[in-house]
Amino acid sequence: MWLNGVYRDGTITTRDSNDYMTDELGFGREKRRELNVATLSGERTFRDTFREMLESVVAKGHSFEYCKEELKKNIILDSGFREFYRYCESTDIPVVIISSGMAPLIRAVLSNLIGEEDSSKIEIVSNEVIIHPDGKWEIQYRHPSSGYGHDKSQAILPYRRLPNPPTIFFFGDGVSDMSAARHADVLFVKQKPDGENDLHLYCVQEGIPHILFSNFGRALNIVKQVVEGKLTVKEALAIGQA
Repeated sequence: MWLNGVYRDGTITTRDSNDYMTDELGFGREKRRELNVATLSGERTFRDTFREMLESVVAKGHSFEYCKEELKKNIILDSGFREFYRYCESTDIPVVIISSGMAPLIRAVLSNLIGEEDSSKIEIVSNEVIIHPDGKWEIQYRHPSSGYGHDKSQAILPYRRLPNPPTIFFFGDGVSDMSAARHADVLFVKQKPDGENDLHLYCVQEGIPHILFSNFGRALNIVKQVVEGKLTVKEALAIGQA
C-alpha cells in the first residue's frame, strides 16, 4: 500500500503561490525571506510569520478573489507532474495535497492547471479562509494552537497507526513542511532555482534523510523503483538526489 503526500505550493508548481502573493502583492521578497529565516532558526513560528505575510497582501487592498485570479494567471505546473500524477492514478496510489495554504486558492489553481476532473480526484488537507463583510480576509488555521498553523504531521500520523500502514512518499520544499518532514518513509525535497532551499537546510540540520529533486519527472523514476520492489526505502533514501 502506497500513499503520496504532496505539498502543492512551490512543489508541484514552479513557484509557491503564497510566496507569489507575498512577493508581488504584499510586502515583498526581502521581508518574506527575513521571516522564513526566522522560522527556520526557531526564532518565530510559521503560524505567526505566514499570517504576517498574508496580512501584508490584505493591507495593500487586494481582495481574495483578486488574489485567486492573479495566481491562476501566473502559477505554472511543474513540468513532470502530469506524468507523475498519471502514474499514481494508473497504480491506484492516492495523491493527497497537504498544504499550509488556503483550500479555495489551492482548488482554483489546481483546477486551472490540471483540469476540473483530475483536480476533483485529489484530496486537499489545508487551511481555510475567512472573508469579512468589508471584503478583507484572513487565514483560518487548521490547527490554530500549533506553531505551524497547520501541523502537517497530523495528516500523516493516522496512516502510521493503521494495522498495515502504507509506505508514505512526501514531497516538500519549504519551512511549512518542517512538521511533516520526519514522518514520511521517503521524503523528497525540491531544489528551487532561486536558492530558497529551506526544507533541505532543515533536514540537514536535523539529520533527516531525504532525496533532492528538481522536478517530478526525475522523482518518478525513484518512486517507480520503490513501488516495483527494485529499491527498498533505505536504498532509495541513500540515492540522495533524483
